[in-house]
Amino acid sequence: MGEAKRRKQLGLMPTVYPFEADLTDDGQVTLVRAPGDKALQRTLTDALEKTQLTGDAWASEYRTALVFSGRVPGVLHTAEQVAAIPVPPLRRVSGEIVMGKTLDDVEGVAIAFDGGVIRLREQKHSLDGQKWESFPAIRDPQRVMDLLRTHPAFELEGELLGQFRVEQYAEGRIDVEPDPPEGALEALEDVAREWHGAAPEEWVELHQEMMKDQADDSDEVPLMCRTFFELRQPAPLQNPTRSVFTTRRNVEVYPLVGATYSIDGETWLSYDDPEAEPQEDDLMSAFANILNMETVQVTVKADGSVEWEDGEIDAEHAGRVRADLQAATGAGSPEQWAAWTRKMLLDTFNADEDAAEADIPVPVAVRLDVPKDAISDPDPLAQTFIESEVTFDGEHWRDLYDEEVPQELLLAIAQFKPGE
Repeated sequence: MGEAKRRKQLGLMPTVYPFEADLTDDGQVTLVRAPGDKALQRTLTDALEKTQLTGDAWASEYRTALVFSGRVPGVLHTAEQVAAIPVPPLRRVSGEIVMGKTLDDVEGVAIAFDGGVIRLREQKHSLDGQKWESFPAIRDPQRVMDLLRTHPAFELEGELLGQFRVEQYAEGRIDVEPDPPEGALEALEDVAREWHGAAPEEWVELHQEMMKDQADDSDEVPLMCRTFFELRQPAPLQNPTRSVFTTRRNVEVYPLVGATYSIDGETWLSYDDPEAEPQEDDLMSAFANILNMETVQVTVKADGSVEWEDGEIDAEHAGRVRADLQAATGAGSPEQWAAWTRKMLLDTFNADEDAAEADIPVPVAVRLDVPKDAISDPDPLAQTFIESEVTFDGEHWRDLYDEEVPQELLLAIAQFKPGE
């Protein structure tokens, strides 16, 4: 008797359910073939809705596969050239639901769920739902590297959405600071569970994995873990050499340095630097670093002009700095500038609901403190500068570090009468 047959008779073989599912580029899932069990159907649908790419990420994945298949003529240099490649709105994925297995038990792409895994074997694309095409797997690493060098568009990155501190408690609670863009919170929470562990045994296992290169052999379990992630919009093409941790639906997630853990919820220890002194609170340390940081004061005006003292910013970086700060503040666009300065003022002075509805005056200029280290960094400056002063008439400057609310803002709030 063959081994497989013997194991099946003994009830040792895993239960396998083949499936096919159609997906749309906005995340809708339709099961074409699936097990009759309604709970398994729901599990499959939920897993595909949560993990399969949508929107720009869907387009980036397809266009990348098309390039790797050798079916894109010429050389792609710009995002506009990449965007000109048509993208089918339909995708069909097929594979198996394998009960009683874990990710370690299967090869290839798979999604874990409570009780088994969903193994993805093939995906096809269609423009009309009638004719389907698939791309052969690229198994030659040298072929991939040659294509990455051939097409400069692989070096393009997606727009920065922000950098976020994610704290997870052993019991499962997750806090994210600052508030992520709409639709990105769930992605950050999913990534945090994957990074730190969702179940208690995963929490312990992943902590021990992070500690494996440290001399500390303590078996204490963290009460909290704190990790930093960067979110970006999907790049025009997916570059496998980029440090992206994962892409969830329509956002790329990058891990940043500085991960820490706490045994007691008060003292934080570094995963990256085991010799570092424990910190009572990383936030206080970060705030102290901000106060001691060398900065350049830049004046951004409503008309779009951006100014600084001669010699403060090298000529090679000047154009990028101006463009970044104009984009971040809306300078040069009356509507965008008014919206940005309004939000900045209300956030700075923690205005209540009544104040938020008042007719807030629009500053003619704002002074920003820009870290010197960030000026030569190619990343956008939107997440680095701090607003320091504001003027409503071009002559009198108001210090935003001061606890005193500017008179112009007080007057606007005082004149506002809710309900009128």
